[in-house]
Amino acid sequence: MRRGLSDSVDQSYPVPTLDAPDPDAAAQRATARPLMFLNQWLANPLRMGSVVPSSPALCRRVVSAAWPAPGKAVLELGAGTGVISRALLAAGLPRSRLVVVEIEPSMAAHLRACLRGVEVLAGDARDLPRLLPERWHGRIGSVVCGIPLVLLPKAEQRRFIDAMAAVAPGRGFLHYSYRVTSPLPARAHGLQARREAWVALNFPPASLWRYLAR
Repeated sequence: MRRGLSDSVDQSYPVPTLDAPDPDAAAQRATARPLMFLNQWLANPLRMGSVVPSSPALCRRVVSAAWPAPGKAVLELGAGTGVISRALLAAGLPRSRLVVVEIEPSMAAHLRACLRGVEVLAGDARDLPRLLPERWHGRIGSVVCGIPLVLLPKAEQRRFIDAMAAVAPGRGFLHYSYRVTSPLPARAHGLQARREAWVALNFPPASLWRYLAR
C-alpha cells in the first residue's frame, strides 16, 4: 500500500512552533562559522549547496518538518557547520537522538567540538548502510538531506536515495534546495514530491521538499 505524504509526520507528537525564539542564539551563531563554510565551498563547490550556512528561518522550517515521533532519532546528511543540528537541539530534541553525517573532515571535527553528545559520523552518505552503526538501525524517524543532489547525475542521486531508504525504510526524506521546482526528478526515481515550504529569508531563497516512495 502506498504511503501518503500526509502520513509522514506523527501529528500526535508536539512539533516546535515556527515562531519560537531560539534559546541558544549565541551558540547558534558560534556554530555557523560562515568563513569555514565559504572556504569549504571554494574548495569543493559540488559538495556544498550554498556559500553560506542556512538561515534561522530555514532552520525553523526544517525543525518543524523533521520533528520525529517519540523515541525516534533524526538523521542529518551534509550537516556542514551544524546550524540545523543546533536548531533541532534548541527546539528540544535530545542529543542522544540526533545523528549527523559530514564528508568534509574539518567540518566533522567542528561538529564534534560544538555538538557534544551528538553522534557525528565522518564519511560519505552514499555508504550509509555501512557507515551508520547498527544500534541506530530501526531508530531513525526522519532524514534531512542538505547535500546538493541537484548537481549530481541521476545515477548518483539514486545512490543517495537508496542509502537513505536502506537505513530509514518507509520514512522518505526532507531535502532543502535553492530551486523553486523540485531539485530531484521525482517521477524518474519513483518518488512522490511535495514542497513543504518556500523560505525567502534565506540566501539564496530556499525550498524545503519532502520525498516519499510512490
